[in-house]
Amino acid sequence: MSPVHVAKAQPKSVPVNDRTERTFNLPNALTFLRILLVPVYIGLFSTPTAVRSTWAAAIFGLAALTDWLDGYIARRRGQVTKIGRLFDPIADKFLVISGLVLLVQFQRIAAWLAIALIVRDLAVTGIRFVSASRGIIIAAGTLGKYKVVLQIIAIIILTLEGAVSFSFLNMHLLGTVTLYVALLFSLVSAGQYLLEAWNEFSQKGCNS
Repeated sequence: MSPVHVAKAQPKSVPVNDRTERTFNLPNALTFLRILLVPVYIGLFSTPTAVRSTWAAAIFGLAALTDWLDGYIARRRGQVTKIGRLFDPIADKFLVISGLVLLVQFQRIAAWLAIALIVRDLAVTGIRFVSASRGIIIAAGTLGKYKVVLQIIAIIILTLEGAVSFSFLNMHLLGTVTLYVALLFSLVSAGQYLLEAWNEFSQKGCNS
């Protein structure tokens, strides 16, 4: 009797069109839209009249809204991709860094505060890129998300400084204090990112 040869099941390949659809989905489109809105914000706020500042704050808020919306849609539809997890925080940083630089230019925040926030974001982005090059995707943590929300709120408030006013509210003080809290969260979350990256590298090194 001749031996019976059992064919092993071959893994199904994913069609190129399917891979393309998974990559260029609605959540990722919203992420890239956020990047495209950054120069619009810069163009409006570069000459901070009352009207232009109000529009700039609205554009900044819309861009920030896409951050929440793309994450919600991605989780609800199961469209979380590596590209989305990588570019989503980068888009956030483009938006926030642009706002901080302009606020320093118009002397609405101290330069050292903006530098501290920007350097932290660049350091975390560097950690993410190094991790991604080794096949490790580090998602944003809870404190990091809180930090982003606080930064967005602060930048919107400080963008509107001089454009709108309330007798019972000091816009400059409120925005500055919010940024200080964001700085605290950013430093703690940066330590968490570094620790997570170190643990992932260690585990990968042990398993290789």
